[in-house]
Amino acid sequence: MICMTNDPEGVHVARTTGPRNLHGQVVQELGQMIVGGNLAPGEPLPREEALATRMAVSRTVLREALKVLATKGLIETRQKTGMRVRETRFWNQLDADVLAWRCAAMPTDDFVDKLVEMREIVEPAAAAAAARRRDDAQLAEVAAAYQAMDEAMDLDSWAEADVRFHEAVLRATNNELLASLFSVIQTALATYFLMSARTTANFRYALPQHHAVYDAIRRRRPNAAADAMRGLINDSRDKLKTRRAAKP
Repeated sequence: MICMTNDPEGVHVARTTGPRNLHGQVVQELGQMIVGGNLAPGEPLPREEALATRMAVSRTVLREALKVLATKGLIETRQKTGMRVRETRFWNQLDADVLAWRCAAMPTDDFVDKLVEMREIVEPAAAAAAARRRDDAQLAEVAAAYQAMDEAMDLDSWAEADVRFHEAVLRATNNELLASLFSVIQTALATYFLMSARTTANFRYALPQHHAVYDAIRRRRPNAAADAMRGLINDSRDKLKTRRAAKP
């Protein structure tokens, strides 16, 4: 489940909620340390015994957590030197946890730019496909998400509804691969939508653009749907760039 929260610095981020066992807690703590830069690429991890003591867990629990981090491409084992943090190019960047950790660490400008680029490649084509293939129930889901955006009274509610809107559009493509892609990048998009909405005094400024996407899908106009989605993404990107340029 994705929820909207505040981190200690007052930045809204998206995190996965729900009970976590001890093994999962260790994965989260170490993963955040690595992705957040507290453990740099090439840096060795503390020796297993010392790390287990530091984290107050058994070595068995620690080993299982390290295996998980290894599957995500974050760490590797080298003969004689033990566990080391891998270069970022080896990380599984579309892993849900890795994305969540990057968002929790406050996305860098480079990360945001790459997320926007991915959206520009995927979402206009998805909107066009949705206009061609959507059924009535799927259109109703897009409409309901739009309505939730229209009724949002605060940033968190707006961003949550915004995520629902874009998810509904991808589901309306009737392409399970695109729908699965959204489930992977959901956390990153939730954080991005909040960042974008905070660049303006009125977070509802993009409501007409979302309506244009919905209306084109409703009217089964693929080109118009793609253009409307492209315009929405470009506007959001431009506002973030303006905010970035205004920083001291």
